[in-house]
Amino acid sequence: MGENIDLKELLSTYTKHWLWFVLTCVIAVLAATIYLRYATPKYMATAKIQILEEKNAGLNLFQDSDLFNFGNKNVLDEIELIRSRSNFIQIVEKLDLNTQIKEIGNFRNKPIYKNPPFFINFFAEDSILNKSSVKIFITLKSQTSFGYSEEEGKSGKVYDYGERINTPVGEVVLTPNLEVFKKYEGKDFEVDVIPVDLMANNYRNAVSVTNDDENSSILSLYLKDAVKQRASDILNELILIYNQNAINDKRLIADRTRDFINERISNISSNLTEVDQSAEDLRTNRNITDIDTETSVNINVGAVNRQELANARNELYMASGMRDIIDQQEGYDVLPTNIGNQDPTIANATAQYNNLVQDRKRLLKNANEKNPVVVNIDQQLAELKKTLKTSLNSSVNNLELTVNTLSNQQAIINSKLYANPSKARALRDITRRQQTTEELYLYLLKKREEAQVAVASTSPKCKVIDYAYWPNRAPVSPRRKMVYLASLLLGLLIPFSIIYTVQLLDNKVHNMKSLEKITKNVPILGELPKLTKKQLKASITDDRSVLSESLRIFRTNLDYLIKTNKTPQHKNNIVFVTSSISGEGKTFISSNIALILASAHKKVLLLGADVRNPKIYDFFALDKKSGFSKKDKEKARGFGLTDYLFDESIQVDQIVKKLSVNSHEIDVIYSGRIPPNPAELLLSPKIGPLINSMSEKYDYVIVDTAPLMVVTDTLLISQYADHLIYVTRAGVTETKAIDFPIKLQEEGKIKGLAFVVNDVAGSNLGYGGMYGYGYGRTKKKWWKLT
Repeated sequence: MGENIDLKELLSTYTKHWLWFVLTCVIAVLAATIYLRYATPKYMATAKIQILEEKNAGLNLFQDSDLFNFGNKNVLDEIELIRSRSNFIQIVEKLDLNTQIKEIGNFRNKPIYKNPPFFINFFAEDSILNKSSVKIFITLKSQTSFGYSEEEGKSGKVYDYGERINTPVGEVVLTPNLEVFKKYEGKDFEVDVIPVDLMANNYRNAVSVTNDDENSSILSLYLKDAVKQRASDILNELILIYNQNAINDKRLIADRTRDFINERISNISSNLTEVDQSAEDLRTNRNITDIDTETSVNINVGAVNRQELANARNELYMASGMRDIIDQQEGYDVLPTNIGNQDPTIANATAQYNNLVQDRKRLLKNANEKNPVVVNIDQQLAELKKTLKTSLNSSVNNLELTVNTLSNQQAIINSKLYANPSKARALRDITRRQQTTEELYLYLLKKREEAQVAVASTSPKCKVIDYAYWPNRAPVSPRRKMVYLASLLLGLLIPFSIIYTVQLLDNKVHNMKSLEKITKNVPILGELPKLTKKQLKASITDDRSVLSESLRIFRTNLDYLIKTNKTPQHKNNIVFVTSSISGEGKTFISSNIALILASAHKKVLLLGADVRNPKIYDFFALDKKSGFSKKDKEKARGFGLTDYLFDESIQVDQIVKKLSVNSHEIDVIYSGRIPPNPAELLLSPKIGPLINSMSEKYDYVIVDTAPLMVVTDTLLISQYADHLIYVTRAGVTETKAIDFPIKLQEEGKIKGLAFVVNDVAGSNLGYGGMYGYGYGRTKKKWWKLT
């Protein structure tokens, strides 16, 4: 989970810069006032139309056949049609909007739409004029002359009305409008010639077409313009052009439909004639009168013929069988009778033959074959058999001829019956073509009449509910209240955005509170105020100053840390002062904390352990205002720490310098001469005993060490420190640099870590912004953010 947001602190980040908010708001309101003074007011014109539903008009001539089923257009599509670029080009050309005349005023130019003081006529072709962009300036001097210039503010050449003038768009002629000329005489005018497509696009973007209800076909049109009449004229003209274009489109489609129908009627008429001729030729060539009647007759005749053919075949079969029996008979036996033979001679002969055979059989019962009666009968039978053979042969021949004839007749009848379906199909195909062609012909005749009616009764695409009017007589743009409100919001937003961006990108420590969020459990001893260069001195002349108060808080907190772990054996009074890099004020703090401790009548030693870049000497040896006597400055030029560590002959008493600052006594050990090997020198075995002996001798030992992140010197002697005060500088020390000493303490390389914040701005100082009760109040410059 994230940290809880301190709302009071968050608001304080912005409220402490209240002067900037007031200043930007005042500037924004002044800018809004100037804008409203010079801005051209605009008026709102509105119109309302209803999109009509398409019914049986020219566009739906083929609705029955589903060839062209347009239906009602979607309202959104109609909006795009209304706002089409071609419509606005027609409007600009018809209303001559690409040529604008403006009266030049002191603060803003006033457009003149209707009834201008002069008329301007161009001789250039429309194709050239519509693509030109030029400005000319006219001064109406009198009713007979005018001034012409191509640059504003210049007194141009004087011309007479009606005289041709050469301009960047060709020759033009000006004529005065005497009705209103006196009203504008002596004034200056600007004539703008703008390309038609650019002006059309501007008005197309300015016109708004909305549908308040998606289920409604009613559209509202809006336009803001500097001239009320021009705005209403544009909307009315837009509606007129939209309707006229729709009517023209419908008429065009209806005309094309009519031409198409006429062409088809001509083609179908020819096809109908050809089909009628084909039907006539088919009946003539194939002798077709009535196929159904002919088929009925042939079926009846065929049935009779088939019966006769069957009878003839039966007689032929019986006669052939009878003849075969006679031929195969060796004796005399009874022959079959009533076998269907139609020849009476054969029937009678067969009956006589059978009677004689019966008589012979009766005689042979009592006599033999040589009986004269039997012999006589045998002779008769032989004659009858011969006669039967002859008759049967003749009958078979006749029957065969009859069967062949009947078979041929049946074949002819069958061929006629089989040919009738193909004739009927051919006739049906032709009849169907006749019917289809005739129906289509009659249908097209009907549609041609409908097309003629559609052309004559083409209706508009929309119904005008309200022609263009002005809902508000007052200008709708600029809106004064909204402009002032927006300016105030902008005035608040600008400093807010700057402060927010600065805070967002800020990665520096600014005061004790911001440092506490990073250090967590590591103590912070205090914070020191931001000082001018003149205040960066060792002297503390004003005991009521914010610096003095902050140092006293620092001293109190340091005493608390020292007393916490203090024992009779260990005084816990060795305090190292370091920082991340040079320039964060560690020497300033170590020197001032030594002085503030001395002011409490404590015995204090200030040890300069920064042997690479010593600053204590410069700090205590400044100008006359520093509080040091000339004698003190001379003392500062003696031996220092490096001399003691390097030279065995130098004793501790020789390096300790006693100084008097504003009646406060303080002992100082300067760093001494800068050695070539400072790191190795600090490893000297003399450094430990020196620091320990000083700890026993003094109440406080303040050691000014080298920056911790730059060199390793401080870590070499950190084992002797009871407390390590890490100096951060507001607005300089980065927050990520705080992690370095904390990590060193976690690793056991340093101990007693505590932080102090230096150079804190007055507005960020302490929890209340200042320490004390009105101590050291200073007047902050109005232009400063902090």
